[in-house]
Amino acid sequence: MSTDTATDETGVTGDAAEDADELIDELERRRSLRGLAGMAVIVVAVAFSAYQLWLAARGFTFTFSLPLYGEINLGSLQSLQVNSIHVTFGLLLTFLLFPATQGDGFLSRRLARLVPILETRLGETNPVTRGARGVRGVIRWLLLDPDRERVTPVDILLIAVSILTTLYILLDFDEVQLLRSLGLDSGQTIAELVPALSTPVGALSAIGIPLDETSAAFVLGALGVLLVLEATRRTLGFYLMSIVGLFIVYARFGYLIPGDAPIVGVLGQIPQSPWSTVIQNLWYNTANGVFGVPVRVSVQFIYIFILFGAFLEMSGAGKWFIDLAYSVTGRRKGGPAKASILASGFMGMISGSSIANTVTTGAFTIPLMKKTGYRAEFSGAVEASASSGGQILPPVMGAAAFLIVEYTQTPFANVIVAAAIPAIVFFFGVWVMVHLEASRAGIGGVDASDLVGLRSHLRQGWFYLVPLVLLLYYLLVARLTVARSAWYTILAITALIAFVAAYNKRTRWPLVGVIGGLAIAEFLAHLVAGVGVIAALTGAGGAGMAPGAAAAAIAGKMGWLVIAVSFLTLLARSHGDAPLIDYDDQVDDAIDTVTSAVGRPQFGNNRAVGFLTFLEKAMESGARTATPVVIAVAAAGIIPGVISTTGLGPNLTTLILSVAGDSLVLLLVITAISSIILGMGMPTTVTYIILVSLLGPAISNFEVPLLAAHLFILYFGVIADITPPVAVAAYAASGVAKSDPFQTGIEAFSLSLNKAIVPFAFVLVPGVVLLRRIPGVPADADQVYRVIGVSDVLDVGYFVPEVLIPIVGVFLGVVALGATVIGFLYSEVSWAERAAFALTALLLMAPGLLFNSAESILAALGMAVSFDALTFDLALRAIGGVLFAALALTNRRQMKPEAERAEQGDDAAAEA
Repeated sequence: MSTDTATDETGVTGDAAEDADELIDELERRRSLRGLAGMAVIVVAVAFSAYQLWLAARGFTFTFSLPLYGEINLGSLQSLQVNSIHVTFGLLLTFLLFPATQGDGFLSRRLARLVPILETRLGETNPVTRGARGVRGVIRWLLLDPDRERVTPVDILLIAVSILTTLYILLDFDEVQLLRSLGLDSGQTIAELVPALSTPVGALSAIGIPLDETSAAFVLGALGVLLVLEATRRTLGFYLMSIVGLFIVYARFGYLIPGDAPIVGVLGQIPQSPWSTVIQNLWYNTANGVFGVPVRVSVQFIYIFILFGAFLEMSGAGKWFIDLAYSVTGRRKGGPAKASILASGFMGMISGSSIANTVTTGAFTIPLMKKTGYRAEFSGAVEASASSGGQILPPVMGAAAFLIVEYTQTPFANVIVAAAIPAIVFFFGVWVMVHLEASRAGIGGVDASDLVGLRSHLRQGWFYLVPLVLLLYYLLVARLTVARSAWYTILAITALIAFVAAYNKRTRWPLVGVIGGLAIAEFLAHLVAGVGVIAALTGAGGAGMAPGAAAAAIAGKMGWLVIAVSFLTLLARSHGDAPLIDYDDQVDDAIDTVTSAVGRPQFGNNRAVGFLTFLEKAMESGARTATPVVIAVAAAGIIPGVISTTGLGPNLTTLILSVAGDSLVLLLVITAISSIILGMGMPTTVTYIILVSLLGPAISNFEVPLLAAHLFILYFGVIADITPPVAVAAYAASGVAKSDPFQTGIEAFSLSLNKAIVPFAFVLVPGVVLLRRIPGVPADADQVYRVIGVSDVLDVGYFVPEVLIPIVGVFLGVVALGATVIGFLYSEVSWAERAAFALTALLLMAPGLLFNSAESILAALGMAVSFDALTFDLALRAIGGVLFAALALTNRRQMKPEAERAEQGDDAAAEA
């Protein structure tokens, strides 16, 4: 089904994408800037993306060659400098895009009452009233941005300070390195570092602010930490800022907690540290703090994959995937809801953001679901539930997946393999529930006349699948690094879109011929002279290369060659048609805005302008999407930094284990509840970092695969996006569905219930995530488990009971869970049958919860009973299978004819 058709048939206007963008901005409280401020955002965003692309392609060394000039060497950067620039870009975009206040906060509302009170009690002409009114005006001018349309003076000041903090690390890195060993108090003062500031420094010192005795490194480091806290408040809310701020205060004053205090006394067993030491650990350290592991992962992995998603989305892949989902499922029973699941899965691989995925896809899927008979709350819940799965769906997954790579030292290819089965189970579970709801309510599919044929749709945009295939090839087959794989894939997307944009009936043969001819010429030059054509013609050649090596050298240049030839074709045939390309609406809107602003509307159909706008919007969109993530990892990195530098970790582990009573199941339940509570209103990335720092060491005391434990935390962090009362993805969906937000959240959580059970299943039975314990390796070794291979599959005695049966059981359990939640299988399910199906689902999916809990209870009663885990697991799954078969057969005998159910569904829809 084409997007246009969908909008026409469902009543969604042609501005659906624009409305979705506005809703996202409203939910995330972003500014909509125009003019110079809007241009500043574009410049900073594009520069941010260009910086990250360079790091992915060339590393930390900034050296390049210019034709006819030679090599230009700008030097190389150290890890602290690279991370500092990364965070500073995030700070700049935060202070440009997110207002300090819109006047609707707790403090703002109360301060706003002051002047009216004074006017009432003292009169409008009273000097005190006039003074208060003047102060209010100044504060509003400095801070207030109620309409999210202007950059305030305070924002400009914070931007300037952000730049100063990173300039110091860039330009005085030798001093920074020295101060790492000597301490921040040994550094130059501000007056010594910048003599021009000696007068204001002296003035401030005279009134009691001792800047003349304080090192510039300390001042700038403290300001940097405060800037990260303020950026956290703007992008992620006061809640997270308060948590991070409390950890900073704890690092300085935690030693004051009495050691003999019940339960929390262990938290006071940390060394006393002055502020200079705290700031040094938090700001000038790449092992911990702001520039620690989370930011390093963002630099190396997260940003480049967000940029990959932005390039794919701006190319029009998002719309194409939505239409593909409708082409595949539109005519099936409950087709629009099933299309929503597929489309959300595709879009989730692109965006990795629950909110953005929900709003973008939901703008098209939710109205169609409502039209075909689904309730508004159920429609929003389906979209929110499916969209939240994007962060756990390989091959891209969300930002937290790359943190798993770093924290567990697991290759990303192995993370993808391990996450595959649980992700498929989740989407299958939501699919089952919407199918059962459609069967119960008699909901059919979309009329075939409203759909585009699958073959014609694939023929029109098959090339959108190429980047995903290439990414999987680079990660799983070529085994390249994550950053390298993403860089090559982005280059491939750019070359592909350039070629498709330049391709039409008039240009196809010249385009293919020139590219092929140049490729052959380059191959021959490498074969004969070992260098490219230009170098060979200038006499720079040498010994020739073997055919295989020459072909490999050409393959590395093909992307740039295709881009160059295609862009020259676009310039030469700028007003030709482009039958295959359909950029995202944001690209089209940007073209219209720019051409109208410069008074050249005729450039709107210029294909070269369109391609350049695509590149700009992809880089800008990637930076905008990445900004909250960068701030999140910078802020969240403070928490493990404090835990590490204060030595709190072992004491905290002891405290958690004592609370859990040495029970793995109880510890997992504590972790799950903590993930959901902490994740309410916070990004999954932050939830993951905090809980891995707090609970990860405790879980590792049990013989649980490290990767499975980290995936467990990730899953429950994702669930928080759809868990009331702060179900951000569900609330976003309710805005599109015009439904009750809380009820939408309840139904979204219900639809995602399997996501809360499957993590227990794969922690207790690692075979579900395709992990096997390495024989003979001690439990305290670095690598105790590995991803299974072909030899493990052929080992029937292991594979069948520990992998195949548990996975089959999980899939069957999901069906039983669907019957429990929806109350329908072949026919209506009574409440007693629901309870039986719920027990069946537990027995099939995670029987280990039962016998581990029983073992813990008996141990607490002093009865040392040991179960053979594998035997009981198989026995309980067998009981669950028999019970499921009996319940399903009983329910099937009660099945009503299809026509009768459809009639009942029509009556219910008419009543609604």
